[in-house]
Amino acid sequence: MVPGIWVMGHPVRVGAVNYLNTKPLIYDLKKLAPEAELILDVPSRLADRLAAGELDVALIPIIEYFRAGTYTVVPNIAIATRGPVLSVTMFSSVPWTGIRRVALDEGSRTSSVLAQILLQKRYGVRPEVVSLPLDHSAEDADVDAVLLIGDRAMRACLPGFAHAFDLGQEWFDWTGLPFVFAVWAVREGAELGNVARALAESKRRGLARLGLDAGFCRRYLANILHFDLGPRELAGLHHYYMLACELGLARRGVSLDFYHTADLAQSR
Repeated sequence: MVPGIWVMGHPVRVGAVNYLNTKPLIYDLKKLAPEAELILDVPSRLADRLAAGELDVALIPIIEYFRAGTYTVVPNIAIATRGPVLSVTMFSSVPWTGIRRVALDEGSRTSSVLAQILLQKRYGVRPEVVSLPLDHSAEDADVDAVLLIGDRAMRACLPGFAHAFDLGQEWFDWTGLPFVFAVWAVREGAELGNVARALAESKRRGLARLGLDAGFCRRYLANILHFDLGPRELAGLHHYYMLACELGLARRGVSLDFYHTADLAQSR
């Protein structure tokens, strides 16, 4: 048995997103932490399962960190962008200022808040907001615009919508800051043992050996997304959090606290 990998009588339960943009962060994770349990789900459900104590650490939408207010963050790992993200897109039949009714992907939470921030703070409109269930077609929604995330957004072909707004690019054009979509959040009381070190090593290996043959996948992961949580990313994250608080979409007074162990320090 690997020391420190069991929590309260069960393996450390690691929740990750089953999207292309997550692949570098869980590369070789099963080999690096063979007794950990890796659970794949959509971002919103991972957040719910972490809150319910069904997971010990999970790659969750950053807005859920601020809404919970009790988690810590594994340092220097994130899913972030410094411009276009490609996998978070607002498809619209009208320009931003003409949107009166918008459907937000049920699998999204950080991006849903980002869309509302852009609509209200950047473009000055307050449309009616409805949810788009994961099993519903975007084209069937009776709305002016629809937000899709992940592989669903990247595969979408919606001829009924004349515009496709990349929210990563919209944020960068407006603020000049990177945008952080997700982080590894650790629930209160969980001890990750060597799993924290394994997550850092997975990121290192994943970025070094993406292991993807398709040219688009390689360009997407190597040039579009960034996986560090450095000073600029933290600045963008703080700005997003403050705007979310102003709209009543996040609780105030939550700071960003990092998870620390000796194993994690040695892995840097």
